Amino acid sequence: MKMDSRKMKAELENRLQSDNRKITYDQKNDQLRIESKQSGKGISVELPKIIAKWEVNKEKAIDEVVYYVEEGLLAMDEQTIHEVEKTKIFPVIRSTSTPVVSKEDIPLIFDEHTAETRVYYVLDLGNAYRIIDEALMKKEAWTKEYIREVALFNVRSLKTAMKSDEVAGNIFYFLNTNDGYDASRVLNDSLLKEMNSKITGDMAVAVPHQDVLIVADIQNETGYDILAQMTMSFFASGRVPITALSFLYEDGELEPIFILGKNKSKKPN
Repeated sequence: MKMDSRKMKAELENRLQSDNRKITYDQKNDQLRIESKQSGKGISVELPKIIAKWEVNKEKAIDEVVYYVEEGLLAMDEQTIHEVEKTKIFPVIRSTSTPVVSKEDIPLIFDEHTAETRVYYVLDLGNAYRIIDEALMKKEAWTKEYIREVALFNVRSLKTAMKSDEVAGNIFYFLNTNDGYDASRVLNDSLLKEMNSKITGDMAVAVPHQDVLIVADIQNETGYDILAQMTMSFFASGRVPITALSFLYEDGELEPIFILGKNKSKKPN
């Protein structure tokens, strides 16, 4: 059997054809180009070179080219996902009273967070965002693990500069950029560990509404009273309220607490 460009072109098209790909032939340069429709990127192969290898290695030469193209396109698609989607998927903190299905009765994608909060995931659209549901996840061929991984990566990349205020010997730190993800920064483990390393009293955290994260260095009982009043005030005035309760941060965990007068207690199970 003699191999020529026409036969090699047909063989490669047959082996590499896919609904997610576009294959074109450049007759002038005798090249076949295989592009991913998802990324728009592609790989060009020179048929004469492949034919020369085929003369020596027969089918093995075609197998090697197919493997090279398949792996190359897969890497390009993964790179595109990370370049594009990492700028779009974010986590948002919501109260446990938030619905778990959309208005169309489609289950939303979420994770449990604390006894008071859940983590939902959104596709950022610039001036607004869409909460990711199972229909969108299926349409984009995402997995929940992928959504969670990208969202947490993104929240760790957000600015974390905080303002502070000292009241009655207690220090209160505030993060309020109004980017829609201030409370979401409570999911940034590195940020919480960094804050914990410089806090000398009890570390308390509050996410009263979407657009603020409060971290407190509580040095005395008055500090708990102030934090309770502060959290309630933010909760009442927030555009997207989350919870009026605060949390103790201990051993990397957030435990909801009740603050009543000068007494504090962990929320009972």
